[in-house]
Amino acid sequence: MPASTTPIFSRRGDIQWATTVTAVNAAMDGTGTVVTAFTADATEGSYVTALRLKAAGTNVATVARIFLNNGATNATAANNALYDEITLAATTASAVAAVTAYTLPLGFALPAGYRINVTLGTAVAAGWIPSVIGGDY
Repeated sequence: MPASTTPIFSRRGDIQWATTVTAVNAAMDGTGTVVTAFTADATEGSYVTALRLKAAGTNVATVARIFLNNGATNATAANNALYDEITLAATTASAVAAVTAYTLPLGFALPAGYRINVTLGTAVAAGWIPSVIGGDY
């Protein structure tokens, strides 16, 4: 049961991240190679506030695609929904300047077991690290 219902608040914070994404995935339906950046609480679901993509070093420009998955295999296109895309500019690692990061606001509840998956439109060298800030109900 949720911690509260009027209004509902998460009972604990939940910050998750994925391995660095470097591989290309040309599939526009969420199938193929994805990384899971967030999995909602298995019993009550979760609230997700934002997804952050941080460059791990020098990369060519690409696009990140964010898919919602219903908790079943992402190999079946019907289990995935393209939620949003974000253009990621080319980055250069530096010892004296910060490397680019992007934040995509989310602001919605995920049903129990649902996932947020991330893919890239172009292969990159250093990769991008996706992380999600949220809370479990």
